[in-house]
Amino acid sequence: MGMHDNDHCINCAHAVAGPEQKFCPRCGQPTPVHRIDWHFLAHELEHSVLHMDRGILYSIRELMLRPGRLMRDYIDGRRGNHVKPLLLIMVTAAAVVLLSRLFAGGTVMDADAPAGMAQGLEPGAAALAARYVAASTAVAGWIDAHFAAFTLALLPIEAWVLRLVFGRYGRLNYPEWLVLTALLTVQVFVVWIVLIPFERWVPHTQMWVGLAGVAYAVYSLLQFFEGRPAWSTIWRALLGYGVFSVLSSVAVAMAIFVLMLVS
Repeated sequence: MGMHDNDHCINCAHAVAGPEQKFCPRCGQPTPVHRIDWHFLAHELEHSVLHMDRGILYSIRELMLRPGRLMRDYIDGRRGNHVKPLLLIMVTAAAVVLLSRLFAGGTVMDADAPAGMAQGLEPGAAALAARYVAASTAVAGWIDAHFAAFTLALLPIEAWVLRLVFGRYGRLNYPEWLVLTALLTVQVFVVWIVLIPFERWVPHTQMWVGLAGVAYAVYSLLQFFEGRPAWSTIWRALLGYGVFSVLSSVAVAMAIFVLMLVS
């Protein structure tokens, strides 16, 4: 059976009505299958990335302009035009890494400690400070090399914190908070992508990214929980992100401490 067979599904061999039947009724395989050529690649690019009514750019546009609406649509089941949140995270995380290589000296994360902090200290304190600098640099380097994995590892913690502080507010379960958290993380990455080219002129770029991310999250949750008291949504969101910031900082500090012990 050839690739362009119009009578049978190439995946399960089930009979199909012909070229007018776009999908196999048994397994859902697109029929007929088209050869991968330049036309096929251009079609895939248009419909999966550049299409104005669906795809990656559409989802990102809606997430930045009408975040509450997009999140409500996704939670309520209207997902046909939107890219899955985890795919958005992977794409935007890759863009952050790539742009950081081009514009930010090749690193995504700043080291926690200045390299010269050991200067002028007593020998014992200087040795301890040097170990801290080395461990901090190593942790930052690991995060740089595994940025997407690091982001995905933090998602369950962030979702758990938001689920805890919001409680029964909105009656969302933990998996739904995972989806919302993933979408809110994509927002942070989009802001980061915009600011990275200006990092050499704007000091403390990552701090501004963090603040903008929290502000966008509050704005998004206000839209998502429209009809609820605004102040209640704001203080819960700020508390949640404050707790998550502390927990993530503690996790990084513990990694640095462990490296100092074993080095």
